[in-house]
Amino acid sequence: MSMTYPSRDEIGKILKKSKRIAVVGLSENPERTSHMVSKAMQNAGYEIIPVNPGADEILGVKAVKSLKEIDGHVDIVNVFRRSEYLPEVAKEFAEIDADVFWAQLGLENQEAYDFLKEKGYTVIMDRCIKVEHALTR
Repeated sequence: MSMTYPSRDEIGKILKKSKRIAVVGLSENPERTSHMVSKAMQNAGYEIIPVNPGADEILGVKAVKSLKEIDGHVDIVNVFRRSEYLPEVAKEFAEIDADVFWAQLGLENQEAYDFLKEKGYTVIMDRCIKVEHALTR
């Protein structure tokens, strides 16, 4: 199945209604893109939940080892892991029944896309959430 994503207008609506973003692969290193993007989204008013098994706290928030450790509903799972890891993250995403699976700029995986679309989830890949937020405000 070919990969088609929500339009920019639809992405804007998703970002306006979303409040909680779990960030898989969020780095403690402030020089890393995942850290800079997540900090910008946190500063824009989103609750950021760091998902990093090697970290205790990132951006002043207690980190969790996996999506399954998060209490409560997650609106967006934003993924900063290499494309080959997206199917694994997609399976965990489906277990927590979050709303939107978002793979950052440069990341796409057909297997993960097909798995999630077959289950009816909204999937966005190869887009930067920070850029989309800036363009749709």
